[in-house]
Amino acid sequence: MSVPPKPVAAARRGTGPEYGAVRRVLDGDTYEVLLPAGLVRVRLLGVDAPELGQPFGQQAADSVARLLRGRLLEVNRGAADVYGRTLAGLRVAVEGGTGRKWLRVDSSAVVRGWAWAYEPGHTTPRWALLQQLAQLRHWGLWKCGNAAPVRPAVWRAYTKQEKLACWGGCSW
Repeated sequence: MSVPPKPVAAARRGTGPEYGAVRRVLDGDTYEVLLPAGLVRVRLLGVDAPELGQPFGQQAADSVARLLRGRLLEVNRGAADVYGRTLAGLRVAVEGGTGRKWLRVDSSAVVRGWAWAYEPGHTTPRWALLQQLAQLRHWGLWKCGNAAPVRPAVWRAYTKQEKLACWGGCSW
């Protein structure tokens, strides 16, 4: 029985994009990607998706998995975050009528309603208008209105009772 390789978090800056494939979607913004250098745990830049254990977390992860599975990824790696994940920009290859096109995974997750636009240190995140569009259309985690979703950082700080209270009211 072989042991799966442990993901690496080494940055590869300034050398251009790498190409690979997703091996596992851990949640809506964290993936294991197989690159020429090996298996890399990637944290998507520009977004924050719900944790798997919070409302809409599994749906967000499943949505991203459907988008990425079996497709070529372009990965632009940056530094590692405090959890050892490689921060990266991702684009996925999609076939169109005129050949291959590249779709940004960050903006796609936000406009589909599966993640918040998130850029620490910025007053207005890059994808804020796409988030507003998803909110207006009640897509994804905005299905039950703008007050229902809880940001992951807030969710992690909740007590068990507070988390249970979040599950009520809006069914998928």
